[in-house]
Amino acid sequence: MSMNKELVEPTMGKENGNVVVLDFWASPYAMRTKIALREKGVEFEVQEEDLWNKSELLLKSNPVHKKVPVLIHNNTSIPESLVQVQYIDETWTEAASFFPTDPQSRATARFWTDFADKTISFEGGKKIWGNKKGEEQEKGKKEFIESLKILEAELGDKSYFGGETFGYVDIALVPFYSWFYALEKCGDFSVEAECPNIVAWGKRCVERNSVAASLPESEKVYQQVLKLRQIFGVE
Repeated sequence: MSMNKELVEPTMGKENGNVVVLDFWASPYAMRTKIALREKGVEFEVQEEDLWNKSELLLKSNPVHKKVPVLIHNNTSIPESLVQVQYIDETWTEAASFFPTDPQSRATARFWTDFADKTISFEGGKKIWGNKKGEEQEKGKKEFIESLKILEAELGDKSYFGGETFGYVDIALVPFYSWFYALEKCGDFSVEAECPNIVAWGKRCVERNSVAASLPESEKVYQQVLKLRQIFGVE
């Protein structure tokens, strides 16, 4: 997919150029992008999107998926959050890289990020909040917890997935930590009871300024999920 150019007029005269994130506050994918930018010390502008009435800029800058987030840097749009995190890492190299230096460890980080993206993602959580209590929701809870346990085993006793360094896997996964409370309320279970080390890791990540500034309050996410349940006819 080609990147689209000449989307917006520059609004910030910063040395980093014009950096804009097309955002929806509850999107865990957009949280990734904001965490990555803040980790690198990049100033950016946020344009909040109404996902039920998408702006022309969003539709033009992400014509294939028409989803947030979109990162716009110097009038060039970059869709897809994991692509954006890698772009941010490769563009602002003055700060430490999100990736380890050796190819094998980088490949491992990409593997676990891909695993999390396919299991502990919005769609994975939707199997819990998007179903009424019953067989389908129980199946969703079982799959979600099993995936978390696999990630917890990979984390082990390390501070972060990369060891002592906060990196790519952490950036990709920690936004979903802000959704745990909503999933627990909808599914009547405890993530901490099932995966205490994952919850401890999430709390550790939130102590970082970049994460704390990017993740919304869990109660606010839960209220948004209740609205989604009404929209999708779950309630």
